[in-house]
Amino acid sequence: MLSRTADHLFWMSRYTERAENTARLLNVHYETSLLPQSAAVSEHGWTGILSISELLPAYTARHGEVTPQGVMNFMVLDEGNPASIMACLKAARENARAVRGTLTTEVWETLNQTWLEIVRLRRAGAFERDAGEFFEWVKFRSHLSRGVTLGTMLQDEAFHFLRLGTFLERADNTARLLDVKFHAVESDFFGTASERDIEYDFYHWSAILRSVSAFEVYRKVYRDVIEPERVAELLMLRHDMPRSLHHCMGEVVGNLRLVGADPVGETMRHAGRLRADLRFGHIDEILATGLHAFLTQFLDRVNALGGHISRDFLVSAD
Repeated sequence: MLSRTADHLFWMSRYTERAENTARLLNVHYETSLLPQSAAVSEHGWTGILSISELLPAYTARHGEVTPQGVMNFMVLDEGNPASIMACLKAARENARAVRGTLTTEVWETLNQTWLEIVRLRRAGAFERDAGEFFEWVKFRSHLSRGVTLGTMLQDEAFHFLRLGTFLERADNTARLLDVKFHAVESDFFGTASERDIEYDFYHWSAILRSVSAFEVYRKVYRDVIEPERVAELLMLRHDMPRSLHHCMGEVVGNLRLVGADPVGETMRHAGRLRADLRFGHIDEILATGLHAFLTQFLDRVNALGGHISRDFLVSAD
């Protein structure tokens, strides 16, 4: 396969996944912001939304003060922000258009229709009217895109590059969500014994689990009250949880093998070590040495892995 084609497929799936994860992140924070909390805690949370995508400097340069409405518009509708939902869906569609002949008609039409529909929704003011419904629509279109890809595409190299992009992006976003949200609970609410704060903890962690469609999964696996340590374990170390770091890295390694990565090359070595650390890791050890340090290092390593994949497969020789 031409490296240029692989590049478009890889980034098409990454942008689609990024749009969904941004919608999930904004939706969970929108819901938790409705809980009783001080103005300082609320502002810290919205600042965290920008920090999670490393966009705080870009936002403040353009908009100044951090406000809930300002952050929402910046992260959803602002095409000048390359990480906004609008920009991601546009980029996914443009990458798909560049490799139209590699995709099935159903995959292309799904991505194209998503872009046309979000333009129509923007003109109609759907986001301003009901943000929650808009976020659900973004998630649905991402699910539809993945389902059509699985159901109609030949499982060849093109398919595996799509999957590679999806799971690398998902691992990155899950790690960012965990890192920022665990920092957020260092507020006065966390670790105290009052009934109000315990109730806040429940809604905080419930919202985080719902943001990655893991609330029912948590209940099924642990059958107990929601505890931060178990939330971290579920979203990091459970191989059977579709959005966990372990599951994502397992998929990355598997798809690297299927696109012919050198079994003893640097790319496979980096991917394999990342998966091994999650496969054999224990949540108590990770928490003892520092969750933030672990996740920060994980994000650096995922970014380095993306660089290796790009050099091996995606950069054209010309």
